[in-house]
Amino acid sequence: MQPANHIPGTTVKELLRQAEQQLRASDSARLDAEVLLCSVTGLDRARLYTSPELDIGPQQVATFKARIRERQEGKPVAYLTGVREFWSMSLQVNTHTLVPRPETECLVEAALQRIPAEQPLHIADLGTGCGAIALALARERPACHITATDISKEALAVARINAAQHGAGRINFILSDCFRALTGGFSLIVSNPPYVRDDDAHLAQTDIRHEPRLALCGGMDGLNAIRQIIGGASRNLDHNGWLCIEHGYDQGPAVRGIFSDNGFADVITINDYSGLERVSCGRHEHHSGHWL
Repeated sequence: MQPANHIPGTTVKELLRQAEQQLRASDSARLDAEVLLCSVTGLDRARLYTSPELDIGPQQVATFKARIRERQEGKPVAYLTGVREFWSMSLQVNTHTLVPRPETECLVEAALQRIPAEQPLHIADLGTGCGAIALALARERPACHITATDISKEALAVARINAAQHGAGRINFILSDCFRALTGGFSLIVSNPPYVRDDDAHLAQTDIRHEPRLALCGGMDGLNAIRQIIGGASRNLDHNGWLCIEHGYDQGPAVRGIFSDNGFADVITINDYSGLERVSCGRHEHHSGHWL
């Protein structure tokens, strides 16, 4: 039984049904609608299920419908809510940062396997964006000193906010193009660089068209930033230090070749959760300093 002042189309059930229909082109239409309604109303998803007849106020209805229209146009849900979950942390994101992907957690896992617990090693995260990788490493290896760089001052501002919210005080955020502002001496370097080909059709057709090209595009073969990072890592890694880098699912052979061409040993590629080659790592042998 609806209250006497009920306005048709304003209950949780009705709003979600309408939104799901509008977003039917998305393979996550229902989830998108629920997440956006929660972000507008402050309700959690459990409440949506237990209170389908709950009336939503007119201002929140208008905001929700506006966000559904933006989602319909392909804007990522994370940009509409302003947050994204990564490594069990809620991180702020905006259009100056990439939206962290689940497969990037594979990069974190690969790095952690090469960082002994309790050792105060020096780690660099190149192209930190919203700070997701650096924050995950800081959480799991609190003794380490982490330097996180980005070429975008706007992205670094977001990363600093996320670090403050999650109490990650041992991260030094630096505005830098790759290694330019760094002085070396790292036991491990980690990076999720731009690796999408400049002419990739997805740049115009999928949600990533709303994300910063600077953080996505890696030249005509997608490997420009990867070549720069692997080439420069030798001058910034300690003896036996590791470089771990994320790349496209079809770039594994090329990335392993670049590692080998730059004198790295023990080069290995790790599959993501879909079984696709996603992270490659190599060990640097030719520099004095820490052992890892």
